[in-house]
Amino acid sequence: MKNSKMVLYYYLGRGSLSQLKGLLDGKRGGKSDAFAVVVIDHYFDGKNLFSTDFLEHQDLVIYADTTEEPKTSYIDELTDLVKERGQLPVAVVGIGGGSTLDIAKAISVMLTNPGKSVKYQGWDLVKNPPVYKIGVPTIAGTGAEFTRTAVLTGPEKKLGINSDHSVFDQVILDADLLKTVPTDQFIYTAMDCFVHNEESLLGRINDAMTIALAEKSLDMMKEIFLGEMDHEKLLVASSLGGQAVANSSVGICHPLSYGLSIVLGLHHGFSICVAFNQLEEYYPNVKVFKEILKKYNIVLPRVMEGVTEEQLDIMAEATLKNEKPLSNAFGDDWKNIFTKEKVKDLLRKM
Repeated sequence: MKNSKMVLYYYLGRGSLSQLKGLLDGKRGGKSDAFAVVVIDHYFDGKNLFSTDFLEHQDLVIYADTTEEPKTSYIDELTDLVKERGQLPVAVVGIGGGSTLDIAKAISVMLTNPGKSVKYQGWDLVKNPPVYKIGVPTIAGTGAEFTRTAVLTGPEKKLGINSDHSVFDQVILDADLLKTVPTDQFIYTAMDCFVHNEESLLGRINDAMTIALAEKSLDMMKEIFLGEMDHEKLLVASSLGGQAVANSSVGICHPLSYGLSIVLGLHHGFSICVAFNQLEEYYPNVKVFKEILKKYNIVLPRVMEGVTEEQLDIMAEATLKNEKPLSNAFGDDWKNIFTKEKVKDLLRKM
């Protein structure tokens, strides 16, 4: 039995980004030195793809480099940059994909908690309430706008700051922001949600609420990708999938993808697709996933060509460090079921 936290408020609708100014003005309270930290995906730097009239001159705008998955060292660097202002911001806003949203969540947490971010990689390690934060996804599928996780790559592992304190206080779901996403990236990211649902439904850590959210999200994903595309409906499916996985846990696919990301530097959505494509023995909807890839002419390359045995070992070790997800998938005896050799066999197929 658990006491589950979800996002308190959300705007949904085309053009809803216009509500951000009012939200921030309310937090500023008329104080001339009150500033917000606005983390924007570097993809948008200089492109004027959306209005920034919510900004005030004193705000700190960070165009976050999402070329690679966010590292704990990068979070520490950005947190120190904010602290140079000498006072806490009234809000941290994240505008972008999953990496950008996770960066915003992590900064919000680290501004009020001592030490380095690597210290908080794990479950429920954050003690102090964070800075108020707003999430604005510009791509659908990660569920980062609704999860309690800020996924970070540390020196030894890829593992999130998993805490109720990581949950956004406010989310803005504006389908107009999705129109800039290239097709392949659009699919890779959306399939992250598809996999969240599959892992939530087939794991041990779920309940009637989790199942309801994941089943509905999965049904919507199938309608959208095998039928008619609807960006607003996709944002809703992503949100439901994010809530489902936040209320349960990921399973086999995500730990495998973490090994790929750490060693090969693959982006999360792409590495999820590469891993899920080889998991038909565990997940029945891999067949549907392959139908979707075929419909959108997405061909996944082999990524393990040229990988050394040493690199393969590192990937397997990184996978097996994710004890909670693997216990969710296999039960308490997971170490005797999902062995290092089994992990390496799966990786070799990718």
